[in-house]
Amino acid sequence: MEPLVDRLGRPLETLRISVTDRCNFRCVYCMPKEVFGRDYRFLERRELLTLEELARVAGIFAGLGVRTVRLTGGEPLVRRGVEHLVELLRAIEPRLDLALTTNGALLAQKAEPLAAAGLDRITVSLDSLDDKAFRAMNDVDFPVQRVLEGIDSAADAGLPVKINAVVKRGVNDGDVLELAERFRGTGHTLRFIEYMDVGSTNGWQLEDVVSADEIVRRIGERWPLEPAPAARTDETALRFRYADGAGEIGVIASVTKPFCGGCSRARLSAEGSLYTCLFAARGHDLRAPLRRGASDDELAGLLREVWSGRTDRYSELRTAETASLPKVEMSYIGG
Repeated sequence: MEPLVDRLGRPLETLRISVTDRCNFRCVYCMPKEVFGRDYRFLERRELLTLEELARVAGIFAGLGVRTVRLTGGEPLVRRGVEHLVELLRAIEPRLDLALTTNGALLAQKAEPLAAAGLDRITVSLDSLDDKAFRAMNDVDFPVQRVLEGIDSAADAGLPVKINAVVKRGVNDGDVLELAERFRGTGHTLRFIEYMDVGSTNGWQLEDVVSADEIVRRIGERWPLEPAPAARTDETALRFRYADGAGEIGVIASVTKPFCGGCSRARLSAEGSLYTCLFAARGHDLRAPLRRGASDDELAGLLREVWSGRTDRYSELRTAETASLPKVEMSYIGG
C-alpha cells in the first residue's frame, strides 16, 4: 500500500485518541482551576464518541498506515470501560502498538485489567517527587506516593513504563536530579518535557522554559550521559544513555529543538474532532459523518483528504506572536 503522506512528505503513523475531556487533576499547566472550575462545561456523554465508534475510527486509521494508537485524555482512566476499548482495538488490529498516558491516580486499580485487555505499554505523568510540590502542581492535593504505587502496579502487570515530567522554571526545575536518581536502574525510562504553549489558559512565557540542553547538562554533570540513537524516525524524544549502564533518559524539546519535520501524529478528540497538530486552532468533524452512516471507505477518503492537505509545523514557526494565538487546550486532545 502506498503510504499516506502530507504536503511536507510526512507519513501518517500514529493516532492519539482522547477518550474523555475530563480529569481528576487540575494541573496548573494543563487544566488550571481558575479556568476549569466548578461551572466549566465538560462534554455530555451523548457528545462523546462511543467506545465502538472510537475503535472503528482507529481501525480505519490502521488501514491507512497507522501503527501506533495512544489513549489519552483528559485522564483516560476516568472513562468508564477504557479496558474494553483496549480489547476492541486489539481485536480490530492485533499488530497495533497500543499505549496509554495517565496521571497515575487510578493506575494501581487499572494496571492489571489494562494489561489483560492487551495494552502494550504505559506512560505516567509525574512532575515532582516532592509531595508538597506535587500536590501543588496537580492542585487537588493528590499525594505522590499513590502515583508511585501505580507505577509499581503497572510494572508488576508486565507493562513497560515511561515517566513524563514537564519542567517549568521556578516550579519544579529543582526536582530534575531527584527524578533522575529515583528512576535510574529501575528499567523505567524517564523523559523530561519542555514547558509548552499548548492551549490558551496556562499563561505560558518563554522565560518559564527550562531547555532540554540545560536538563541534560545538569544530569550529565552528576551521572555522565552519552547520546543514544532514535528507536523510530518519528520519535519525539532525544535519548541519552547513562554511561554506567543504569538505563536512559529522554528530553522532548518542542520549544528549543522542534521536530515538526518528523511529525507523523494525528489527534482525535473525545467527541470526534480530528486535529493534525497539537497546536491547532480547529479540528475536522468526524462524528457527524460517523453518525449519519458514512461507510468505512467514505471515512477513509475524508481522512486521506485531511492528511494529504496537512502543512502544520507550529513549533518550527513559533514566535512570541504565534504563542498567543488561540489553540486547542491540551486537556482536550492530550499531549
